[in-house]
Amino acid sequence: MQKQEFLNIVIPIKDKLYRMAKRILISHDEAEDAVQEVFMKLWSGREKIKNYSKPEAFAMTMTKNYCLDRLKSKQATNLTIVHQNYKSNDARTEDQVEARDGVGMVFEIMKQLPEQQRIILQLRDVEEYEYSEIAEIMEMNETAIRVNLSRARKLVREELIKKYNYGLTKN
Repeated sequence: MQKQEFLNIVIPIKDKLYRMAKRILISHDEAEDAVQEVFMKLWSGREKIKNYSKPEAFAMTMTKNYCLDRLKSKQATNLTIVHQNYKSNDARTEDQVEARDGVGMVFEIMKQLPEQQRIILQLRDVEEYEYSEIAEIMEMNETAIRVNLSRARKLVREELIKKYNYGLTKN
């Protein structure tokens, strides 16, 4: 496989790989390093990429596994958890600020979810993968994916209700 052919496959999925890595590792720098490492591994095994029917799913699986391995490694104790605020120069209206805060709140709640549910929610609701693709990436069956997604959404919804209703009493 030539360089250009390889780039045509991996460049379109770069952002998805980064978002997956960032969701797992939290840190912007660690996520970038993870994507670079996955790209290096993909380049090393570039001839095998042709054997996969869905190279994107393969790359997502590699990213997920690399990030989970990274968290489990001894180096993970040295990871710096940094929350990057979402910056926007045009956030002047109240609606934009509220929407950004709401999205930020959802992402903060997602950090508290069990690892598997967090990844599934990211893949389905943020990356918009199909259930079959998520099942392939997570190496689970579709029913388990749907159950975990439902539980994750329920937990996020309950936490949002708690936060938005804080201080309010029912009459």
